[in-house]
Amino acid sequence: MTNKKVNFYSVIIGTELLNGRRKDAHFSFLNNELLKRGWEHKASFVIEDDTTLMTNIFNLIKADKNSVMFCFGGIGATPDDYTREIAAKVFTDSKMQFHEVAKERIIKQFKKEAYPHRINMAYFPINAKLLTNIVNNVAGFYLEDRFFFTPGFPSMSQAMVIEALDKLYPKNQSKYKKFLTASCGENDLINIMKQMPKHLDFASLPKILKDKRKVVISLAGYEKDEVDKYFKLFTDFIEEKKIEFILEDINCIK
Repeated sequence: MTNKKVNFYSVIIGTELLNGRRKDAHFSFLNNELLKRGWEHKASFVIEDDTTLMTNIFNLIKADKNSVMFCFGGIGATPDDYTREIAAKVFTDSKMQFHEVAKERIIKQFKKEAYPHRINMAYFPINAKLLTNIVNNVAGFYLEDRFFFTPGFPSMSQAMVIEALDKLYPKNQSKYKKFLTASCGENDLINIMKQMPKHLDFASLPKILKDKRKVVISLAGYEKDEVDKYFKLFTDFIEEKKIEFILEDINCIK
């Protein structure tokens, strides 16, 4: 296990998702797989098949030195499948080559029908590694052990996501997390909130129950003593002000 800082991004490419012709299944699947392993999304993008937009999004994610990206869609053989080309432009200075193993898989799967178009699905950015396609043996690929490119079909991409995570990001260290629900408003606790370190996961959620204001405070981190120390600032203040609250202690968030 590790507590290495990793920022997970998903990029879901498909105009048909934005115009309502299809519904997305990628985000929820990836998000659940990340949470099961103790990871969390940093951001998710659903974008149309636009080369400029794709380039800008990939560059944004590349600029984060702790980024890990899962990209869905656009690695087929049709003229509007731009992902391989844009991935090469952003991550390998536009250098591409046929991956011999990926070629062999396509030829084995489709025989003579591998040419002239399907074979191009083995034309990847240089130094690409393969992800297994359990449906038709046309590989997905990844770069630098952190940028993963999968098909737009969930039946193909989901197994690739699991393969990638199991191999390279199997499990993060579990976080220690504490909650309380206080019978006051967020405004009453802002001065305490300002004292929370940026590296701890802090959140406040206001609620109105039966016309009464309440706020749920959560704090999480990898070091129990540190979380307890800063969480105590809330409980001390609340007790001093005689504010009613309910405390919940959750030690392992998976």
